[in-house]
Amino acid sequence: MSGISTHILDTSLGRPAAGVEVRLEQEREGVWRELSTQKTDADGRVKQLLPADAVLETGHYRLTFHTQAYFDGQGVLGLYPVVQVTFSVTDAAGPYHIPLLLTANGYSTYRGS
Repeated sequence: MSGISTHILDTSLGRPAAGVEVRLEQEREGVWRELSTQKTDADGRVKQLLPADAVLETGHYRLTFHTQAYFDGQGVLGLYPVVQVTFSVTDAAGPYHIPLLLTANGYSTYRGS
């Protein structure tokens, strides 16, 4: 099944980051258009960011992770209040899983499976 999913792992605590707001946008003709906004579940995941009536298309997409509220809830001063990850969909038939490995002072991402 094609689609876009994510999960966030707080690597400093070794556990998922639950309740983080994640926004998905698609770029069309130089303009970013919001497709959905959801929160990560107890396992730090959003299993499908595309709305049920949307079809995955090739092009540029952006995930915005609103991490400030998460850090505030942990009582941690975070350096990155928002993390944005822009990526290209080159095969609309394939799944795109974009994990975020997060700490208060750094992050990394990759294409997962």
